[in-house]
Order: sequence, then structure tokens, then C-alpha cells
Amino acid sequence: MSDERTERADRTEELPQVPEAARVRPPAAQSPVASVNPPSVNPPSVNPLSAKPPAANSPSAYQAAPNPAKEAGPEAKKAPETPPKQVAQAKLEMRERLPALEDDADVGVEKNQIVTRDGKPDLAFNGVLVASAAPEHTVEDHWWEYRIYRTQGGKHVFSKIDRTIYEGEDDAYTAEVFDPSPSSVPSQLLRSARELARSRPVTWQEAAAAFYGYGPIAKALYRKLDSSFEEQIE
Repeated sequence: MSDERTERADRTEELPQVPEAARVRPPAAQSPVASVNPPSVNPPSVNPLSAKPPAANSPSAYQAAPNPAKEAGPEAKKAPETPPKQVAQAKLEMRERLPALEDDADVGVEKNQIVTRDGKPDLAFNGVLVASAAPEHTVEDHWWEYRIYRTQGGKHVFSKIDRTIYEGEDDAYTAEVFDPSPSSVPSQLLRSARELARSRPVTWQEAAAAFYGYGPIAKALYRKLDSSFEEQIE
């Protein structure tokens, strides 16, 4: 055994010596998970003077567009004002004379009368203006005028006029005829039906009350006639 050890030692001494720097070392073991830090990237600096404006079709372009309605203010949204109506001077004078009417002097005078009515032929007859009435005083732009006529043949004509003081506006005319003994067949049938329902003939006073009603102007008209328009009680 000693001879073998001596032989190995001699062989070891015979091997050439390798310098320390020339020796190859095994690579160092790396960890299974390597921590990699991404490189830091700084955003490029932008010169505000060289920045380009947004494109015309970009959202920011629409947001930056001025709003004409907001810049103009609330006055731009107002509708054009309607010019005021013109007052007819002749109608204004008629209103100032109320309750007097232009034909008050014709009450009780028999002459040829023409009563206007809208949508139907005017009524022409020889007779008298029995009574008329209008409001005592008004500041409104409309008022009513009531008139009752009696024809030479014994009929009564009821007339209502709705006056207006404005230029370009027409007065409204309504009129009816009360015939105590109608000659036409349709009028006779209608009168017969009314009389059967009431069991007695209709008087011209009742027909007038049905036409005018019992408003203030109608009552002023009835007071100029007779007491038959009042309800008699005991």
C-alpha cells in the first residue's frame, strides 16, 4: 500500500501546474424566478406652443365649439312681440256714451227698419223700435246691445249686437223673429209642439226671455217694457 501511495504522489507532482486565472469555474446557480424591473420611461416633454389643435371631427373639437344661443343670452330666445291692436275712434266714442245708444231717439217711431244678422239674410220691415238696453258703463273691449222691435204685422224681432272697439274686427249680430200666428207649415208644427208641451200658447215676452235670458242688460231691457217679465207671487 505504501508503494502505491508513493507512486500516486509522484504522478501528481509530474502534472503541469495551471495558473489560477486560466482555471474555468462553473457558472453560478440562478434563482428559479428572476426579478426583472422594467426600465423607467419618462414621457416626452411637449412644447405648448408647438401643440397642434384637435381635428375638426374629434370630440374635443365639438366641446370647444361656441354655442350661439348661450352667447346671445335669454333675449335671443324671445318670440317677436305682436303689435298692439288699433282702437277705432268711433267705437271708443260709442263706448263712452253708454248706456245711451245711437238710435235711442227712434224708440216708438214707426219707420222702415233693417236688422242685421250674421249667417242669415237681414230682416227688413216696417215697424217701431220698442226698447233697447246696454251696459251702464264698461272698460272692456266688448259690450252687448239688446233691442226689441215690433212689426206693422204684429211680429216681434229680437236683436243682440256684440260690439268691439278694435279696428279690423267686426261686430257680431244675432236676431230672431217671433210670429204669434206663423203661416209656414214648419213654423206651425214647431209652435204646435211647444204649445202642446206647455198646454198654452207662447207669448212674445216668454220668447224674449228665452232669447235674452235674465242677465243685467236683459233685466234693464225688460224694465222698459212691462211687468210681465217679473214673476208675480202672492
